[in-house]
Amino acid sequence: MKRRSEEGQVTIEFLGMTPIIVVTLVLLWQFVLLGYTFTLAGNAADEAVRAATAAAPGEREAACEQAGLDKLPDAWSGTVDCGTSGGFVTADVHLDVPVLFPGSIAFPFQVDGHAGAVEEEKGD
Repeated sequence: MKRRSEEGQVTIEFLGMTPIIVVTLVLLWQFVLLGYTFTLAGNAADEAVRAATAAAPGEREAACEQAGLDKLPDAWSGTVDCGTSGGFVTADVHLDVPVLFPGSIAFPFQVDGHAGAVEEEKGD
C-alpha cells in the first residue's frame, strides 16, 4: 500500500481556521469598544456632575451638559441630561455603541452612565 504525501496539510488547515480566527478577533474588538463606551459614559457623567456642583445655581444645567460633552471623544455620539432637585445634582449620559469603528454606524442600543452629587454652598 502506497502512503500519501502530507505536503501542504498545514496550509490547508490554516486556511480553514482563518475565518474562525478573524471572527474571534472581531468579536473581541467589539467587546473592547463596548467596555470603553461604558467607561466613557461613567467618566462623562462624573465630570458633568462635578462641573454642575461648582457652577452658579442658574448656570448648573448648562455647565453640566457642556462638561459632560467635553469629556467625550468626537467619535462617540450621545446625550447628557442634567437635573437638580432637593439639593442634589444628577447627570445621565447616554452613548451609542459603535460597530467596529468609532464614528461609524452604531448598535440600536445605548450605554448609560449616571452620577449624582450634593450641591455645593457658596460662601459669602
